[in-house]
Order: sequence, then structure tokens, then C-alpha cells
Amino acid sequence: MPTLFSAKGFRFRFYSNEGFEPCHIHVIGHEGEAKFWIPSCQLVWSYHLKAAEQRQILELLKEKRQFIEEAWNAHFGR
Repeated sequence: MPTLFSAKGFRFRFYSNEGFEPCHIHVIGHEGEAKFWIPSCQLVWSYHLKAAEQRQILELLKEKRQFIEEAWNAHFGR
């Protein structure tokens, strides 16, 4: 489960056994977790994260969207 980067108390990672799914990122921190599709940055699900934390994550994802997509493709050989 590679951690791509950390920012503002969140770790941004993907799981190596989920290459069959479209590109997405898991975000863990602040006692919660969320999953977002990339490149749309659409929230898939969220547990124990406040709306303000989700918005903060969304802004970080928009900044790092291309980096995440490139890392996904490199990891899963696409």
C-alpha cells in the first residue's frame, strides 16, 4: 500500500490489490478515511471525516491530481 504523500495530517495512498478498479486514492487521517476517484476527485465514501476536512482533502487532490494519476499508472503498469 504505497503512500504517495502526506499533507495537513492526511496520508494519501492506494492499495496494491485494487488495480482492477479505476484510478482512485484513499485518504487517511484525523481519525477518519475517505476514497476519491481520480481524475474527477469525486468522493466515493467517507468515514468519520467532517465536511470541512473533506473540502480540505479535495483541494489537495486537485493540486496533486496529475501526480496521483501518473503514480497509479506506473504502479499498475498502465
